[in-house]
Formats: sequence, C-alpha cells, structure tokens
Amino acid sequence: MKLAIILGTRPEIIKMSPIIRQCEKQGIDYYILHTGQHYSYEMDKIFFEQLKLPQAKYNLDVGSGRHGEQTGKMLISIEEILIKDIVDIVLVQGDTNTVLAGALAASKLQIKIGHVEAGLRSFDCTMPEETNRIIADHISDYLFAPTETSRKYLLNEGIPEEIIFVTENTVVDAAYQNLEISKNGTDILKKLGLKEKEYFAATVHRAENVDSKERLGRILSGFSQIYKEFGLPIIFPAHPRTVKMIKKFGFKTPKGTRLIEPLGYLEFLQLESGARMILTDSGGVQEESCILKVPCVTLRDNTERPETVDVGANLIAGSGENIIECTKKCLNSILNGKIHMEMETL
Repeated sequence: MKLAIILGTRPEIIKMSPIIRQCEKQGIDYYILHTGQHYSYEMDKIFFEQLKLPQAKYNLDVGSGRHGEQTGKMLISIEEILIKDIVDIVLVQGDTNTVLAGALAASKLQIKIGHVEAGLRSFDCTMPEETNRIIADHISDYLFAPTETSRKYLLNEGIPEEIIFVTENTVVDAAYQNLEISKNGTDILKKLGLKEKEYFAATVHRAENVDSKERLGRILSGFSQIYKEFGLPIIFPAHPRTVKMIKKFGFKTPKGTRLIEPLGYLEFLQLESGARMILTDSGGVQEESCILKVPCVTLRDNTERPETVDVGANLIAGSGENIIECTKKCLNSILNGKIHMEMETL
C-alpha cells in the first residue's frame, strides 16, 4: 500500500507530523506533497528540519490568492502528480483549501481518501473552513474523527458508521513530541525576559477579526482592560496581516501589550506552555492550550473544538466586553484549582 500525504500549511505539517513519523517507523511507502498554500516550500523547509521530518517529494508553491483561484490551481497540479505517481490512499488533514483540493483530486481519480480530523463543525458557513471540512468529510472513504462529538456530527449527516474511526487527535501527539524537540533549541522565555505564569499569550489572525475595524478595536480594548486589571503583560506574536490592519485602522498597541515578530512553532509551543492564560482566535491554539493545561479565552463567537469548552479549559468570549469577563472567570478558576482538575479528565 502506498500513501500520499497532502499538506500545505504549517498547522497541517504540525498535525500530520506524528503520522509521518509513524510511516517512517513502520516502513510504509508514502510521499509528501506540499502545496505551498501559506508559504513557499523554501520557507517551510526549515520547518520540516526543525520538526525532524523528511522533506516533501513534490512542491507546488501555489501561493496566496482568492479561494477559488487558489483551490483551482492546487486541484490541477495535485491531479497531475497523482496520475503520474499513483497511490492507494490520499491523506489530508483539517479544513484548508489544500484539504479540499487534495480530496477532490483523489475523488475524481477514484483514489481512496482518508480525512484526519474529520467531523469538526462550527455550524458557521460564513467560514470557508466549514465548507472545506464538510465537503472533504462527505467524499472521504475513511474518516478519522478526533472525538465522540465529531463522530456524532458525522453520523447525523448520514455518513456510514463503518467508515468512521475515533482516533483521538494527532495534535496531542504533536504537542508532546514537538515540545520535547523544542527543549534542544532556543529558550524563548529567557530570550524575551519572561517568567513562567507571569504573562498572557495572545494570537489574532482570522479575517473576521483583523479585517473588521470594529472587532479588532474591541479585541485591543479587551487587552487594555486585562492589563489594567491584572498587571500582567500580554505577549502578542503578530501575523504581518494583523500588524498591517492595526496600522491601517489607526490603532495603537495597548499599554501592557507587547507586539513581537511571529515565532517559530517550537518557540511558540514554549510560549504557550509557560503562559498564565492564552487569548486566541486559532482553532489549533485552543487545542494546544488545552493539552498543555493552560486556560484559554477564544476571541470568536463559536468554535469547532467544543470539547475544550465542555471540560472548562476554554471560554468563548467573542470580541466585546466578554473578553475581560471571561479572563476574570478563567483566572478565578485557576486560583481555586478548578480548571486544572477538569483538564486532568482529558
């Protein structure tokens, strides 16, 4: 049996890293196809090296663009490779345009599809990711659902039970394996002059937040209130697009918020692990914070990771006044030990 692992973003590389390591360990015949959805392969090569992963066999370097344009380019190129380098199964992970293009290309060629992290739902179809994950789930032959909740969503949509497998989440393996690797590199806390549990970590990158003057302004205001209330710095590795929009809208960095350059994944894992609490609009960071037992406040109106909320590790704040209220609730739960007790059940 031969596999093609199709990925194109750094979160996909992270979450597929345990599977790639298992393929290597078990001697499975496979190759990696990198679409270059977020970064060119040249920029991602160091990422593969840091995670001690084999390099991709194929690199499309598709780059950014409109959703349809980007997905179409990937679909054409992936199909050409799958015709030339035949495989039995294509593996895709998550909800990106790479996932949609990879699954569609395989489906058209009648190649079996395995969808890792199947069954996640935000029930918000204004998010392109929701469309991608739904389509991928309904054309896949093997659905690897991370939780029972994901499995139930798939069953409710009429997907046959026999092709659904509850595997738990590869992000758990990735977080532990890669945090261990990170210990051999830079000590980011020391580099930034931070002490464990004496700072908050924040990420904001989603279009619905950074492209909206109202929402981005409310989030920054929330950061200001948090610093005023607790006196702990907020370390904010900011995506270039986020920095661009802060400047475009004429906002100033709030007092107590420390805007820094984006961190590498291994450094960011250390930053997450040492934080008192995390504020984010990232689905992956919600999961990682829960695994690392660091409380999280999500700067969105919904989440496709409801399990993190169910165990009390994550609170959904949106972008308004709830940010400070959820932060207070989180810190009070930390003080009485409630959050950490609930996280132990994960």
